Amino acid sequence: MKKVWIISGNIFVKSLVPATFVLGYLYFKLEFLDLMLTIVLIDDDPISTFVTEKLISKNVSEPCKFFKYQSAKQALKEIYSIRPNYLFLDLNMPEMNGWDFLDSFNSSQNQAQIYILSSSVDDRDITKARTYSIVKDYLSKPLIKKYIKSIFS
Repeated sequence: MKKVWIISGNIFVKSLVPATFVLGYLYFKLEFLDLMLTIVLIDDDPISTFVTEKLISKNVSEPCKFFKYQSAKQALKEIYSIRPNYLFLDLNMPEMNGWDFLDSFNSSQNQAQIYILSSSVDDRDITKARTYSIVKDYLSKPLIKKYIKSIFS
C-alpha cells in the first residue's frame, strides 16, 4: 500500500489509506456539506433562540448548521455571505426591529425562506407580515413540532 499525503489547509497528514479512498471521502464530505440546511435565527432573547435551535435539530432529519444573532443589524451585514435556506425572525428587538430588517433585506441576493417567529399575537403584526412577499408565514413562539414538520417537509 502506498503512502499518500493529504493536504488540509496548512497541515500535512501522513496516511496509509489508498488515494482513491481519500479522494472519495473528500468528495463525500464536500457533497455532505452541500446537503446541510443553513438556518439563521434572529432574536434578542438567547433562551428563545436556544429552544428554537433544539426543537429544529430534534425534529428535522437533515443535518443543520445554525447562525444565531441577537442583533438584526449584525445579521443583515452577514446574511448575504451565509446564504441560508431558512431564516426565523423576531419582530421586537432593540436597535433594529424585524420590520426594519425586512425593509432592508434584499431578497434578490438571498433565497432564504423567511418566517416571522414572534411572541406578539397582535392582529396588526400578522396583517403587516402578509404584506411582505418574502415572508412565508407568521408563527407564534414557541415554535412547535407541527410548524417544524410543515416548514421542513
